[in-house]
Order: sequence, then C-alpha cells, then structure tokens
Amino acid sequence: MAHVLGIDIGGSGVKAAPVDTVTGQLITERQKLATPQPATPDAISEVVKELVKLFGWTGKAGVTFPGVVIGGMIRTAANLDQSWIGVDGAGEFGQATGLDVTVLNDADAAGVAEMRFGAGKGEVGVVLMLTLGTGIGSALFIDGILVPNTEFGHIEIRGKEAEKRASEHVREIDELSWGKWAGRVDEYLTHMEALLSPNLIIIGGGVSQKSEKFLPRLTGLQAKVVPAALHNDAGIVGAAMAAVHGAVGAARAPAEQ
Repeated sequence: MAHVLGIDIGGSGVKAAPVDTVTGQLITERQKLATPQPATPDAISEVVKELVKLFGWTGKAGVTFPGVVIGGMIRTAANLDQSWIGVDGAGEFGQATGLDVTVLNDADAAGVAEMRFGAGKGEVGVVLMLTLGTGIGSALFIDGILVPNTEFGHIEIRGKEAEKRASEHVREIDELSWGKWAGRVDEYLTHMEALLSPNLIIIGGGVSQKSEKFLPRLTGLQAKVVPAALHNDAGIVGAAMAAVHGAVGAARAPAEQ
C-alpha cells in the first residue's frame, strides 16, 4: 500500500497528511490542529480522530509520539501529559479511529524520512538527526539502520536537560537572539559529537526552515551539519513509512512497493 496517512503529534500541534510512501511526497496539503491542554490520551485521541475525519481516511495510518515507544507502548511523555505512560498507543489510536495504526517516536519518524528521501539519503556511517522544537528529539542511524528511542534531548548540559537550554521553544520563551541561541546549540552539538562521532548531523523541526540564521554561527564541529530537507513534514512522511515497513526498516525501504 503506497498511500498512508501520516500523523505527527507535537507539544504544540498535531499535523497530518496522506503520503505517497514510494516518493515521500504529501498527496494533499497537510492539516494542523492545536495540541490540547492537558494533552491526555483521550484529548489527543480526539484530535487524531478529527484529522482522520478531515481526510476521510480509511486505510493504514502512522502516528508519531514525542516519547519512547516500544512495540506501540508509550514509555515516556516528557512534553505531553504523564498519564500517557504505560498506554498502548497503537491500541488507543486504533480504537479512536477504527484504523490499522502504527506508532513510533516522533524524532525517529523524522529521521527515517530524512534518511530515505532527504538530507541523509545515501549516507553511511553514523548519522544523528536532531529535531529542535518544543523539546529536542533525536534519531541515530548506523549505516542507515535506526537505533530507536535514543532521547538525547535529555542529556544534561550545564546542570539542565539539553532541551531546557537549546530547544526552539526555549529560544522563543526566553526571547534569545539567534546568536545566543546558536551558542547553546553549538555547545550541545559539540557534546553530542564527542559522544557519538557522527559523520553527519541533520537539524529538523520547524526551525530548519530558518537554518541560515543559526547554522553559519556554529563553530568547531568536525561533523557536517545540515538542515532537514523535508523540514517540518519529515515526521508525517516517516510515520507513514513506518506503517508500511516498520520503524527500523523504513529508512532502507526499497524504492518500489
């Protein structure tokens, strides 16, 4: 099945669009609804159900979740309501929508899309994808194979979780200049490079569309640092791909279905 509905759950918004999983292209314009507060399972499921209705979708769906997801089960929920922990995410969304649903970590989904269709296409060795948004998500690939649920945004920098210092949300809330924020991002990336020695670092999330404001300010990194080619659509595309190929296999999926 080449056409799958991709749904990307974030801390501030839930985005969705049907995806052609052969080409990685959105079939129609994406739709976005606000993430409800509190972001409980019932509340989020209602938003997901509404997006499915907007597209009149009856096929497979892939859903991202901003936390650790193992076998469809939610293990952590740093930027959503803690009542998600221990919930069968695939079962929850499947029951709400009546669809066959696959659930995976949001940054893993974005990374899968970038490795298959975007900035990481054809890259070997170690590739690190970081999504800078409400928090910091991470996806790690070794020769194109995903190491799922890395959650490197929670690594401590100067006594705080990295995402509490260097996320796009922090830049906006603290009204940081691009220069000051770039310094924090640079410090974080330097730390990650020391731990992982990646060949390539891909910066995703909505801020990737403004990469010219901060990427040239990064200094001292050995790795090449590039913006995500799919920008903020990467999570939607990766979610759809995972529904067809599984999270780990999607980045190396064959070109033909």
